[in-house]
Amino acid sequence: MRTPHPISAHSHSPPNPYEDLAALDDGPLEDFLQVEEPAVIEGAEQEAEWAPPNHRRGSRDRRDLGPRRRPRRRRRSPFTGLSLAVKAVIAVLVLAAFLALGDRWALLYAERTAAEKVRDQLNLSASPEVEIDGFPFVTQILDQRLDSVSVTVPDVAADRVSLAKVSATATGVRVDGGPTSLRGVRVPELHGEVLLSFDDLNRELGASQMTFTGHGGDEVRARGVLPVAGHDLRMRADARIKRDGERGISTEVGGMRLDIGDLATFRPGTRESQGLHLTRKSATRLAKEKAKAKELLSVPSIAKRIGVPDSAVKEALSDDSKFEEFTGSPRFAGQLMKVNLIDLAVQNPELLKRLGFDLALLDGLSRLTRPALVDRLSIGFRLPKPPKGELSLRDVRVQKDGIRVRVTGQGLAIGK
Repeated sequence: MRTPHPISAHSHSPPNPYEDLAALDDGPLEDFLQVEEPAVIEGAEQEAEWAPPNHRRGSRDRRDLGPRRRPRRRRRSPFTGLSLAVKAVIAVLVLAAFLALGDRWALLYAERTAAEKVRDQLNLSASPEVEIDGFPFVTQILDQRLDSVSVTVPDVAADRVSLAKVSATATGVRVDGGPTSLRGVRVPELHGEVLLSFDDLNRELGASQMTFTGHGGDEVRARGVLPVAGHDLRMRADARIKRDGERGISTEVGGMRLDIGDLATFRPGTRESQGLHLTRKSATRLAKEKAKAKELLSVPSIAKRIGVPDSAVKEALSDDSKFEEFTGSPRFAGQLMKVNLIDLAVQNPELLKRLGFDLALLDGLSRLTRPALVDRLSIGFRLPKPPKGELSLRDVRVQKDGIRVRVTGQGLAIGK
């Protein structure tokens, strides 16, 4: 085995780089690094500390250069680049908008002025709603002619009731004055409608707790309660609505009656069928009560009114079998129903008291006349007379919500 030869001290070895650097310790490198410091000028600011550079595009070292104001960019007009034709169209549209605004202002002024004049001329409690149709308004007013004008007057006082609404449309209206100086109008023709609401009738005539409902055609039914001498009597009546002259509506009340439970019925009036009469139920029950029936037949005036001969009455009162045969006949109950108990109460008040009647109620019914009841149920009205022209009512119709009447007008004038 061959032994490796040891390396000699004088043998050649690779150069050491650190030894080369050490050789430069006192050489040119030390001279190169020793840079002379610049002279400090008196009053000058010291150099700022070093900072890493900013490589973003467009950025600057603000610590070196200080704050810098951005240059203001001029705003471009939205019309820049538009053609002359487009600019002209925009100008026309802007002008049209201003003209339309002025037209609407003149229209509102004219409607308000017309409403005030209608209120003053017809003595209304509130100004009506006036709506002038057609566009533009200024050209119509300059021509002194309006195509169509609609007027709505709520809550018009008419006698004892209030009309819920009066609405009308006038055509071919002639105007006196300009857009801002409306002095008056002339209405050659007018068509509209009057509504008398059942809700208003129930509120205004509800002192007797009555309610009104439509029954088709021209008939209105009134149902409710009427207090008399401390008793609440059921009341019913049927009213027919008809035209009264050119501007009025009247009420013809019929079928009026007050029910005192199932004991009797009161119909105001002086005819034979009117007055206080027993119901069929109470008359049949009374005929079966022997003591009370005999008490009635013992009164000569009652026997005379039911059309029974005195001899037959005396025979029935003396013979029980004859009495039962007489009072058991269905005809007897019908004859009792014909007796006016108001007249009987004058002569025999105690007898009616024993039959179950309150004498104070009988006295109150005797004072309750037909005209007084009819007045409570009267739902007629009359339109105010216009200062100029004619105003007429036509076509009375009873509908679910109330009474509707068609109204027409000719030659009407409002204002000067």
